[in-house]
Amino acid sequence: MLEIKHTLCPSCSVGCGINVVLNDGEIVGTFPYKRHPVNAGKNCLNGRNSIDCYLNKFEDVDVEVLIGDVKKELQSADASNVTVICSGNNTIEEIEAIKNFAESNGFNIGFYADNLKNYDEVASYDDVENAEKLFVIGDLLYENPLIGRRIVHAKQNGAKISAFVKAESSVTSNIADECFNASVGEFLDACKDSIDESSIVIFNQIDDADDLTKIEALGCKILPVFSKSNTKGALNILDAKSKDEMFDLLDNTKVLLVFNDDIADELEFDFSKISKIISFAPCASKTTEISDIVIPIKTWLEKDGSFVNAMGETQTFNAAIESDVLSEIEVIDKLN
Repeated sequence: MLEIKHTLCPSCSVGCGINVVLNDGEIVGTFPYKRHPVNAGKNCLNGRNSIDCYLNKFEDVDVEVLIGDVKKELQSADASNVTVICSGNNTIEEIEAIKNFAESNGFNIGFYADNLKNYDEVASYDDVENAEKLFVIGDLLYENPLIGRRIVHAKQNGAKISAFVKAESSVTSNIADECFNASVGEFLDACKDSIDESSIVIFNQIDDADDLTKIEALGCKILPVFSKSNTKGALNILDAKSKDEMFDLLDNTKVLLVFNDDIADELEFDFSKISKIISFAPCASKTTEISDIVIPIKTWLEKDGSFVNAMGETQTFNAAIESDVLSEIEVIDKLN
């Protein structure tokens, strides 16, 4: 029997709704959710492929034995040399549990947000669609297509589009009135005299912290778009570390606990310097490949939770399918 369950796409911070299709209780595909206010039934390729993690999830293992092994590692370690990693892949509820777990045990906590930061006031998606001038940093039409759709609508409404994209050709540059590819800082310097209160700067990347300072000084609306679904939610709870701060933290780490993040894919760090790497993950990644212990956890399709999207809206979702696999919160409860 076919069933359709509504949930949220976990692919980036746009916060699109997505339906998953179940056949005889097993997830087999996705289907557009026409009434969702963010994406109105459109889903990008990343969204449509977001069920792959569930389809390729780890097989059942003796989790109790593995959790016992982790507890032994933590009991024998100096707390100051233990680092816990979380990310925008975690729900609000999970991040709060991870933070409490780290703080109560005296562990370090690392959270990397692509060198971006939190802002209390950001432009809405409707603001983007109705803007007179858009200054776009990053290939948003390719990397965040449902935000890109709002940028295209703005263009159709007569907005001028200025874009910085590192590649000489990109999807975003195809619709831009002017395009730059030297550096984010030079792009902002070149455009600053054209930016006013009718402008929006929308970005999913920067080169360094100085770029954020320049963006903040422009006096216009801004919208950072994050690569992970709940990075903004995480930023409301934790302070993100810069890339250099993450390297310093990892240099002083002997036991690394990674909660549902592929930190080995994000940071060019020699992880062989860390004595013990423990991953809590639903499916294989570069980080699980280098881990000494891997504990399977629920995929987002198997749990309830909430994400905060790029424009600051908290969105809740429910499990699309039942599962006996432990959630991150349940794992933490067993470790405490």
